[in-house]
Amino acid sequence: MCLGLPMQAMECGEASALCARGETRLRVSLMLVGPQRTGVWLLVHLDTAVRVLDADEAALIERSLAGVEKALRGEDFEDHFADLIARGPLSPEAPATSAKNAEREPPS
Repeated sequence: MCLGLPMQAMECGEASALCARGETRLRVSLMLVGPQRTGVWLLVHLDTAVRVLDADEAALIERSLAGVEKALRGEDFEDHFADLIARGPLSPEAPATSAKNAEREPPS
């Protein structure tokens, strides 16, 4: 499993940016996302920006990570995932239909 963290670009160059997340400062590669402007949010994995985020998505990821921290400490965390809890489980109907059709059709 890979884990990316949202970080905000503080200083940008052509190939790298100095990014911040809380008190943490890290120089990250921009090779996968191209040059960026100061202030942009980036999803960072292994010192590399892998995707540009909007501020709402960065906040959602931070809220989720805070919920995971609470869960690991044995604290109530459901409020961090209210959007998922309210939605309920998703039912993958299309793949089941495709599997049934595959059983009926002879291989070509």
